[in-house]
Amino acid sequence: MNVLILGADGYLGWPTALHFKARNHNVTVADNYLKRRMERSIGVTPLILPELLEVRAKQFDNMPCHIFDLSKEEGFKTLCNILEQDRINTIVHYAEQPSAPFSMRSRSAAIETQVNNIAGTLNLMFAVKKVNPDIHIIKLGTMGEYGTPNIDIEEGWLDITHKGREDKVLFPKRPGSFYHLSKVHDSHNLEFTCRIWGLRVTDHNQGIVYGVGTEEGPYDSDNRTSFHYDETFGTVLNRFIVQSLLGIPITVYGTGGQQRGFLDIRDTMKCVQIAAEVPAAPGEFKVRNQYTQKYCVMHIADCVVKAIGGKIEEVPNPRVEAEQHYYSPVNDSFILDGLTPHFLTAGLIQEMADAISPFLDRVRLQSIDPKTKWVL
Repeated sequence: MNVLILGADGYLGWPTALHFKARNHNVTVADNYLKRRMERSIGVTPLILPELLEVRAKQFDNMPCHIFDLSKEEGFKTLCNILEQDRINTIVHYAEQPSAPFSMRSRSAAIETQVNNIAGTLNLMFAVKKVNPDIHIIKLGTMGEYGTPNIDIEEGWLDITHKGREDKVLFPKRPGSFYHLSKVHDSHNLEFTCRIWGLRVTDHNQGIVYGVGTEEGPYDSDNRTSFHYDETFGTVLNRFIVQSLLGIPITVYGTGGQQRGFLDIRDTMKCVQIAAEVPAAPGEFKVRNQYTQKYCVMHIADCVVKAIGGKIEEVPNPRVEAEQHYYSPVNDSFILDGLTPHFLTAGLIQEMADAISPFLDRVRLQSIDPKTKWVL
């Protein structure tokens, strides 16, 4: 395959590039460094921050690399040129602002999130239509698009019977932030272009990813990926591990009953590989729920305490969300197509702790506690 990774500077983007490269595919990478700029704007720094994408790409087999803003008019033209010149047939689209808390900081942050994410995806769709509608788009969505409905969450589509008639519709979405809402708009735009233009899209509704290393980028190598622990860009397990290692309270929002889907970063790599090898058909909007386990937040905190120690403290929840709810997403498709999951264990938590311990002097304590409130 000739694979283009959009958003390749990120936590998942660079490992995905290495994963496809290791399997002898031609890989082109691209980014606009938006996340790095957002981090600087609010004064946070990842605990582990890799070199710029341009540096890594040059060092790794001189991988073709492009820095441009997909959400702009010039970005659309640049993308069209890349698709033509590199004869791209598979696109992995990570190029979006990924933080729910950032999107809820202010009016300007909400607008920046939605403009970047939605306009960028629109330009991607129009570029594929113009250059080669047969290109397979693998889009990173999120399980957060669904919210927490009181019925089982199917993989994208729902069969309904209403007043004696039957139909198949996209599963109703109830996102919990402006970020998640941007992903919902993406999904609807992508489904529309599959239906109208005959594009082929696989939409990955992904759970929360954990882990610091992959087969191609071990945590103790120069190819390791980033590690975020702050309240804006960090994930819950990362934050809890850092708090445990520093001997400060492990802060659980509310009662910790919020349930979410989780998966190991190595499983993300395998899921994207499977999606590329089993692509959507022309005109198909294929949705896969990409997670392997579901946990409540308090359970994650308990796992950290049992693995590496610490004390749990419940703090007022800054978010507007149900803390006790039904949560049962379907995740059959990847398992049926060959995914053998890695599960969260005390050993893996200890491995993550060992990986970040040398960098603990970089922690900014003021960036851990929740400051972003859903209701301003």
